[in-house]
Amino acid sequence: MRHFPPRRIVCLTEETVETLYLLGEQDRIVGVSGYAVRPPQVRKEKPRISAFTSADIPKVLDLDPDLVLAFSDMQADIVAGLMRAGLEVYAFNQRDIAGILAMIRTLGALVGVVERADALAASLDHRLAEIRAKWSGGPRPKVFFEEWDEPLICGIGWVSELIEVAGGIDVCADRRDAAAARERIVPPEEVVAAAPDVILASWCGKKVRAEKIAARPGWQAIPAVATGRIVEIKSPLILQPGPAALTDGLDALVAALHP
Repeated sequence: MRHFPPRRIVCLTEETVETLYLLGEQDRIVGVSGYAVRPPQVRKEKPRISAFTSADIPKVLDLDPDLVLAFSDMQADIVAGLMRAGLEVYAFNQRDIAGILAMIRTLGALVGVVERADALAASLDHRLAEIRAKWSGGPRPKVFFEEWDEPLICGIGWVSELIEVAGGIDVCADRRDAAAARERIVPPEEVVAAAPDVILASWCGKKVRAEKIAARPGWQAIPAVATGRIVEIKSPLILQPGPAALTDGLDALVAALHP
C-alpha cells in the first residue's frame, strides 16, 4: 500500500461505500460501484467505475487508488485484473451477521479509525440484540425469502439470520451457510410443503412481481399466497452485506412480519 492509511480508495461494492461514509471517511473514496446508492449523495459525489461483476480497469487506474475494496468470489476476475495492473486490493467475503460486523471493524483498521469502527459495530450489534429481544416472545411466522425467481433461490446467510432476529422462522435456514447461490436453489414443491406464512422477495435488482409468485402451480395452497402476504424488500436494503441490511433492511423485515 503506497500510503497508510490509504488516501485514495475505490469501492467496488456498496457496503464498503456506506461504511466509509458512516465512519466519516468518505473523502478517501475516489470511485464507486454503479449500484452504490447509500447515502443518497454518493450518486452526485463519486464517479462510478464498475458494475458488480465487471469494472472499467483503465478508469480505475486513472483514479490512481492506493487501495481497491472488493467482495466475494464473483469479483475474482476483476480483482485479478486489478492486481495484474499493480493495484492493491482487499477482498471481503462476509456471508453472515458476524462477518458484516467484522468487515466494519476491518475496514476501520484499514483506514486508521479503529475506535470509530468498533463503536459503529457495537451500536449495530446492540440494536440487533434489542430487536431480537422485542420479538422473541410472540408468534413466529414461517418465512420464505426469495432472492431470485428462475431458478428459485432462497436467502443468503445474513438474510436468514435477520429473519430470525425479526421474529420469524426461515423455512430454508438449513441452506444459509451454502457458499454458492447454486447451493441455495429450492424446488418449488419444497416451498409448498414448508407452508410459509409470509413470502419475502428481493430479486437482486429486478422488480418483484407478486402476481407471478402467486400464480406458480400449487402455490395457491401456501398460507402466504392465500392471505396475500407476498412482500417485496428492495435489494439495496437487504442484499448488501453491510450496515444497510442491519438497519433499514432489518426494519423492513420487521414491518413485513409484524404488520
